[in-house]
Amino acid sequence: MNICLIGKNISNLLLAKTLDNQGIYFDLFYSDKNNLSKMETRTIGITEDNINFISSNIKNLKNYSWNVDNIKIYTERDINYETLNFNSEKKFHFSIIKYFNLYKLLERNLKKSKNFKTFFVSKKKINQIIKNKKYDLIINSDFKNQISKKYFYKKYSKNYNSTAYTTIINHKLCKNKSATQIFTKFGPLAFLPISKKKTSLVFSIENKNSDMNFNNISKLIKHYNKKYIIKNFENFENFELKFSTLRKYYFKNIICLGDNLHQVHPLAGQGFNMTIRDIKIFSEIIKARLNLGLPLDVSVLDEFEKKVKHLNFSFSKGIDFIYEFFKIDNKFKNKISNFFIGPLKNNNQFKKFSTKIANRGLNF
Repeated sequence: MNICLIGKNISNLLLAKTLDNQGIYFDLFYSDKNNLSKMETRTIGITEDNINFISSNIKNLKNYSWNVDNIKIYTERDINYETLNFNSEKKFHFSIIKYFNLYKLLERNLKKSKNFKTFFVSKKKINQIIKNKKYDLIINSDFKNQISKKYFYKKYSKNYNSTAYTTIINHKLCKNKSATQIFTKFGPLAFLPISKKKTSLVFSIENKNSDMNFNNISKLIKHYNKKYIIKNFENFENFELKFSTLRKYYFKNIICLGDNLHQVHPLAGQGFNMTIRDIKIFSEIIKARLNLGLPLDVSVLDEFEKKVKHLNFSFSKGIDFIYEFFKIDNKFKNKISNFFIGPLKNNNQFKKFSTKIANRGLNF
């Protein structure tokens, strides 16, 4: 049994640690070094269910994460009036962790493992991994390599024609346990607490607003901010926003994972959470096969696709629907959300159901 992982990112590092904990031997290849300097202000929101899964595989995660127990949603019409409020009295909704910290934490947890080897190779040699037919299973989480471009180009895709700007604000001390999402006329703006003195920001701005430089974005953030006494902004980073999900998850003995499998709008903070759920199900399939003494072959990939593909597609389209709903809502001065969402503000059953889906996805 030979398994190969392609790509050195948090998706594959988490999968690597999950396989390592099951005592499975594998190799990890990568051709692009992860430039963490470009991820300094990038944070990830991880739901309670997924935090528990990661914590069962790596140590000290809670030392690097910050729990959020309240989510407040506002619209452009009135940034002082809560359209919705998801409050959790007993449990936290999700935890925020810096991408850099999670990456390094996974690396440290894998450092002493004897179950795998890591190889840095040229992009041309990545293709040879398939040709030499050494591996029974190949998991590819690098959407930029030639394997992805050659075998996994058929996708359901959409360009949002928007750019996500991320930064971290340093502010005066406050309790800071509430996350805020504001659906502005420029695009969704999220305030995501990471400590009592720091808050991560994700501002997704439509590209039609061509005058958006970092100075203008800072002014907009200050305009929409009604909570923090801001001292300064850390470096701004940005990336283009797209929706995509593969039509076919695997080709022969190669399967995709992470952003290679699906990309969603960051407004709901669900991109990496979807990947964690994929890893959990994939590792459960492998564990069940090994317990039965069955080989790890292409049937593992087929079973995985049948279990998660329809759920991932529905969940992804649900997030896309939320984005489009509030985009249209802003054109009508938020009258649509006021009519449809207003009555749900105090509906506890709706809140419980929405929280459950956000926490565990559609496979609960």
